[in-house]
Amino acid sequence: MPSSTTTGTPPSTDDASLSHGLKQRHLSMIALGGVIGAGLFVGSGAGIAAAGPSIVVAYALSGVLVMLVMRMLGEMSAAYPSSGSFSAHAERAIGPWAGFTAGWSFWVLLCTAVGLEGIGAAKIVSGWLPGTPEWAWVALFMVVFCGTNLAAVKNFGEFEFWFAALKVGAISLFLVLGVLAIAGVLPGTDSPGASHLTDFLPNGGEGLVIGLLASVFAYGGLETVTIAAAESENPVKGVASAVRTAMWRIALFYIGSMAVIVTLVPWDSEAVVEKGPYVAALDELGIPGAGQLMNVVVLVALLSAMNANIYGASRIAYSLVQRGQGPKGLGRVSGGVPRIAVLASCVFGFLCVLLSYWRPNDVFPWLLNMIGAVILAVWIFIAVSQLRLRRRLERESPEKLAVRMWAFPWLTWVALAGMAAVFVLMAREPDTRVQLYSTGGMILVLAAVGYGWQRARAKR
Repeated sequence: MPSSTTTGTPPSTDDASLSHGLKQRHLSMIALGGVIGAGLFVGSGAGIAAAGPSIVVAYALSGVLVMLVMRMLGEMSAAYPSSGSFSAHAERAIGPWAGFTAGWSFWVLLCTAVGLEGIGAAKIVSGWLPGTPEWAWVALFMVVFCGTNLAAVKNFGEFEFWFAALKVGAISLFLVLGVLAIAGVLPGTDSPGASHLTDFLPNGGEGLVIGLLASVFAYGGLETVTIAAAESENPVKGVASAVRTAMWRIALFYIGSMAVIVTLVPWDSEAVVEKGPYVAALDELGIPGAGQLMNVVVLVALLSAMNANIYGASRIAYSLVQRGQGPKGLGRVSGGVPRIAVLASCVFGFLCVLLSYWRPNDVFPWLLNMIGAVILAVWIFIAVSQLRLRRRLERESPEKLAVRMWAFPWLTWVALAGMAAVFVLMAREPDTRVQLYSTGGMILVLAAVGYGWQRARAKR
């Protein structure tokens, strides 16, 4: 266990200077809607094309891993609520270098994702309004959500509340229509039965591996609720509620919708990739205008992700600065909001958009590869932190264990083994091997900087 000279001052658990303007309804809906990310709507088509009907197995396997990670993160966040979330936990459990590495790598991931989501949203709108420049739409979205996050945190909460409500409503309606069609009771449609499921592994184990890797990264974004909990009225209750309902939400929205899609639509249909799996499924049902309506939902999912990622990036940066691990200017709080951190996150995100136009063949792909496996690195920090903090909590503050990891420590080790397996699979695939190495390089550089800073601080 690191000594006090190694870990420095324990991370703050209350983020006292931040506003606590998020209500329980905000947090509940952020938790619910956060599971329905842009990756589910946009990125799942490529996974289906590779894995075929076995994509359901891929999402189930990665879903189990994500549920274990969320349970571990929930245990620590309920005990030590902090806007730094896993970064603060890693510092507390392993040392400042770990908090520095996890925090800043995740900040780069979120800011880059903001740019990618802005580009995706702009493509949808410019498709509806031909001739309008995509960059102008991206700029508009960035201004709107930068303004939202610069204002009181309750404004972010309200945006996410309604975004999440629309996503949850839409995907719930999709699931109901899909189940009715499969059962043969939806008027005007014939049940496909199991005709599309006969070739369950069309591309063999290799296709399943590609689908598994695609599904792992589709779950990114679930961590936001533990960041937001620090600014809620009751952080412990909010985190506990979100984590305890994570299992059925993942099973219903991710695994359930994949099962409906591959049953309704042939896995090798070009529309699955070109239009997206949800639009392709609704078009298959012949519901007038349903496909375009789903495009509206995809747009909302992308805008919601932009809003949430700007928020998450600014709070991670603020927490790092509060712990002495970043430029002091980013830690300035005005009106309960770290506004400089919000602006910095938005500027970095917009820079990513500009790079996609200026350097689409070299710098931008390099940036995308660099963040490719960050979420897996973060999950490893979460698991190792939970292994170390759980023993300390049981010994020093057992009353703080409002959420407990199942079958500790065995399932934590199972999760770590699962993460190691994903890394091995990434190393086997040419497309993901580059991401693995690029992310690994960034993590090593950040770890070296963080460790150097830690040693220098210890000598003071």
